[in-house]
Amino acid sequence: MPTLLILMILAAIGYVLWDTSRAAAERATELGRNACQAADVQWLDQSVHAIGLRLCRLPSGWLGFERTFRFDYSYDGVERHSGRIVLRGRELAAFTGPAKARVSHLQPRSDATEDLESR
Repeated sequence: MPTLLILMILAAIGYVLWDTSRAAAERATELGRNACQAADVQWLDQSVHAIGLRLCRLPSGWLGFERTFRFDYSYDGVERHSGRIVLRGRELAAFTGPAKARVSHLQPRSDATEDLESR
């Protein structure tokens, strides 16, 4: 009987850990997608990837988990850049990702530039 009770408690703890991990991944997905949309960049793979987990003290004073997620984005659809989201509980602790999208304008070539290149 005690073995069955221990197994049930362990299963409940495992479910709670899995459920909070899934909720954190969904929150990181939402934050990454919104950041890419705000910066007008392409969010690649439509997902985040968990790359770190550690214990930390939450603002409430309780022990909790700090989860780190990675996501990919592209300014031009060719080059891939990585962003990082750190969540403490459900709160955003750190973000590294796309800045405001930059558009560079091509300058028309002048005759002087062509003369220098031909030498």
